[in-house]
Amino acid sequence: MNIDIKQTTQSAYEVFDETNFQFGSTMTDHVFLADYKEGAWQNARIVPFGDVYIGLSSTVLHYGQSVFEGMKAYKRASGDIVLLRPEENAKRIQVSAARLAIPELPKDIFLEGLFALLKLDKKWVPSMENGSLYVRPFIFGADEMLGVKPSDTYTFAIIMAPAGEYYPKPLSVKVETNFTRACPGGTGFSKAAGNYAASYLPTKQAQAEGFDQLIWTDAIQHTYIEESGTMNLFFIHKNGNLITPQPNDTILKGITRDTIMQLAKQKGLEVEERAVSVDEVVGGIASGDITEVFGAGTAVNISYIHFISYKGKVYELSKENPVGNELKVLLEGLRSGEVEDVEGWVKVLEKDIQLGNSS
Repeated sequence: MNIDIKQTTQSAYEVFDETNFQFGSTMTDHVFLADYKEGAWQNARIVPFGDVYIGLSSTVLHYGQSVFEGMKAYKRASGDIVLLRPEENAKRIQVSAARLAIPELPKDIFLEGLFALLKLDKKWVPSMENGSLYVRPFIFGADEMLGVKPSDTYTFAIIMAPAGEYYPKPLSVKVETNFTRACPGGTGFSKAAGNYAASYLPTKQAQAEGFDQLIWTDAIQHTYIEESGTMNLFFIHKNGNLITPQPNDTILKGITRDTIMQLAKQKGLEVEERAVSVDEVVGGIASGDITEVFGAGTAVNISYIHFISYKGKVYELSKENPVGNELKVLLEGLRSGEVEDVEGWVKVLEKDIQLGNSS
């Protein structure tokens, strides 16, 4: 794939303070862009980061036709820049796009655009502990017409931002039994932009009550656990089993989630994917059958949950998370190179990754 590259003449990195920044607020110097028009993806390019034109009548602004991905690049002690399973993100954006009637984005555009952009802005990957470069690929409908129909034109973009630790402490969460994140037949399994906007109000209300996040439950009975904010959920039984809700059309199939499950199986843990009721979890915490609860996702990695509130009662978990800690060490070890990559998941920039032609 040919990528036209126009580099910035003044890097913002010169004034970037790696020790003092907010997640998602500082962008790297460049952006990758490609356009869909006349039935094909075209005009792949990297340009200095800046504004793009979006007409006030654009499809994305009025009908929310937009999907995105989230992934991270890490810097090893050797200086190598690595990505974990980027091919899975390329596949998942295709699944999300199909649900919103967005034309399929070829994997080579996603991956080669990502690798070329990362090569150009690799100095932005933080070296600090728990540091990473967050990568945000996204597609949005660009037609300028107030008609309720899929757009005929689209923009695909990749932007990147330095990131630190998303949740620096164990979380206090509330089980949501009124509002609904996703319903059967909807878009909950995809990374559609609108999925997140609908969560803002109930999350804001929970935070006003002193909670960090919500645990979402099923839309029909509010009986079964689905996911939590930016995370898939895992529960550790006292017998060592790893339990997680079975993905369906209301639960995102997290790539970090899948990686953790496979690492757990490699360690000999039994992994159960099934329906998990709220009563089972809070009852298990009260009886000691459930010993650990943690969330997993690209932004949060593995984040432990200390308190769960349900119907006005708060259930407390131990701050000791031996199973979660072991899985976290394995996950971080894959990225650092300290754990053998038996599955071939880790891609090393400029070693494992072969770039196409660029100009």
